[in-house]
Amino acid sequence: MPKKDRTAAFAVESAATANSNSMAAGTLLHLSCTGNKCLFATARYCKPQLQVSQYRQIRNLRRLKLPFLKSEIPVSNVKIGIGPSKLWMHLGFATAFSGASIVGAAIWEYEHIRQGTYKILNHYNNQFRINRTGWRGKVEKWWKTLSDGEKVFVPILFLNTVVFLAWRVPALQKTMVRYFSANPGSSVSCWPMIFSAFSHHNIFHLAVNMYVLHNFSTLAGQFLGKEQFVALYLSSGVISSFAAYLYKTIYKIPFMSLGASGAIMGILGCLLSEYPDVKLRIVFLPMFEFTAGAGLTALMLIDLTGCLLRWKYFDHAAHLGGALFGIFWQVWGIKNIWQKRDSILAWWREFREPPGSE
Repeated sequence: MPKKDRTAAFAVESAATANSNSMAAGTLLHLSCTGNKCLFATARYCKPQLQVSQYRQIRNLRRLKLPFLKSEIPVSNVKIGIGPSKLWMHLGFATAFSGASIVGAAIWEYEHIRQGTYKILNHYNNQFRINRTGWRGKVEKWWKTLSDGEKVFVPILFLNTVVFLAWRVPALQKTMVRYFSANPGSSVSCWPMIFSAFSHHNIFHLAVNMYVLHNFSTLAGQFLGKEQFVALYLSSGVISSFAAYLYKTIYKIPFMSLGASGAIMGILGCLLSEYPDVKLRIVFLPMFEFTAGAGLTALMLIDLTGCLLRWKYFDHAAHLGGALFGIFWQVWGIKNIWQKRDSILAWWREFREPPGSE
């Protein structure tokens, strides 16, 4: 048996408790995908909560003799099932985080313009500029050659790579499952809505997502600017997680999700709806050419079909939620939110330099 099938597994907090004085009855386990299928198992008494398809997956696991991850995750305070009451908390968190991202991006843009203006007017700073040499000078020179969109992509790639490497550290497994995998049934379910957008357990998943984001990063920087690019990426990530939570709650699906796909779909939804006539090609099938609008429509139809048929190959609900938010931002958000940020900037200027401070 391949080593990855024996070792690559991670647990999900979705257990049942007998009563307040007893230990949890068991933990639903999500094992590493094999053959593009998500495999499930239980540590002890979670069988009544599993669907028929999951029973078949457990049977296949037993035939493969994959080990169960017993006692990997503490489950003493986990509630039974996925309750809809927590959705209001998740919706509030997604709304507040998205609003904070937009406000923060507006302030960041203001400070960036302000700093650039002072550098132009104040020649003293230019005269005494430190010219770095060696590898620092090479890095600084390379950084200046990047577009605004690529300057957003590089930190995103770095963060995703760090989180991917953290998944490989056995001592961090409990922390990674708790905070970097989105599961509405978890005792900690809000912050993972955004942290999971920087989390990948599979190297192929990470490579594909970063490849797609890099291909559209320059266009995103040109159309949105790097500040709005970051705000849309973060907002799409948290809102796509809420869409996944809503879907899992409605269909009572007890598994976690992670990856930057929802956030990237928000960027694609915005850009492809803004430039629907741009010609695109698939890297592995360069002979096929299609418009951006047709590609976006096809992606959304696939994800909608995946939601209706309950496919478990990808988190289709998160993809669809991210794309819809990206389209919403292009159609309404830019004009009615981003372009009307003057009140935010006026408040920031007053807060930063209150009257009579000079």
